[in-house]
Amino acid sequence: MNPKILIIILNWNGKKDTLECLESSTKIDYDNYEIVVVDNGSTDDSVKSIREKYSHIKIIENNANLGYAEGNNVGIRYALSENTDYILLLNNDTIVDKNLLTNFIKASENYPKAGIFGAKIYYFDTPNKIWFAGGTWQLEKAKSEHIGGNEIDDSGFWNDVKEVDYACGCALLIKSEVIQKIGLLESRFFLTWEELDWCYRAKKLGYQSLIVPSAKVWHKISASFVGGAGKFHQQYFMERNRLLWMEKHLQLNQIISVYKRIILPEIYESMRGYLSSNSSPNKKAKCKVSLAAFRDYIQRRFGDCPSWVRSIKE
Repeated sequence: MNPKILIIILNWNGKKDTLECLESSTKIDYDNYEIVVVDNGSTDDSVKSIREKYSHIKIIENNANLGYAEGNNVGIRYALSENTDYILLLNNDTIVDKNLLTNFIKASENYPKAGIFGAKIYYFDTPNKIWFAGGTWQLEKAKSEHIGGNEIDDSGFWNDVKEVDYACGCALLIKSEVIQKIGLLESRFFLTWEELDWCYRAKKLGYQSLIVPSAKVWHKISASFVGGAGKFHQQYFMERNRLLWMEKHLQLNQIISVYKRIILPEIYESMRGYLSSNSSPNKKAKCKVSLAAFRDYIQRRFGDCPSWVRSIKE
């Protein structure tokens, strides 16, 4: 029998997307997998609708929105208690290829030093355009970047399994034995940067992170950031969590260099933009969010973003 895989799908007020994801993932051609939906305190009728259509699928209900990291950790703890061999974190706003799990396991068997495996992810609305074919950390720019983003996948160039700095948490397979050694997702991130953190923690113990191009997923960008405040919500987490990630994984001399070259100049420009009478309301909001992200990092305020960030309208 094939290794046991448990798929975790995190839902937060995403009934339509989650039902479509389940329609796809329940048709995967693999003989030993289970799907668990973790509901992150939804206030719509997601849970009721999922139960009605997929009564055989286990649903774990959280009482509040715990974020991507801790929400998935709830599912991961359950998966480990079930003695599963692999765990797949799958965004609810994705559609998967039926051979996804088979191709992941083939790669795992062919690359025994690897512990984390990422899918090649396409835009849902443009099915042959790549959204993610691997992730890299750029020290000189202090940024994490997608490899292959916006490339049309018609040349065969993106078809080789390769080691990367990180796999995207949108569709990430990890060996249970790796989690038992490196621990769960870092809950302080709440949303974004947690998969980069996971992959670097695994790398420190000798595990590679690979992109498996034959493992294909189509992503509706992005159901995690909805409504008029979506870009500010995302900005806050990206900027605050970058600082936490750097603290965990860069050497002191690298951190000092990045602060001198990038972080402190960014803070200065945000202060200027926020205080300037010539700044547009949109620019003022962006600058205010940047300053809040830095302040909260310094004050060790992690978890969810301040409620006012979610309420900003473009």
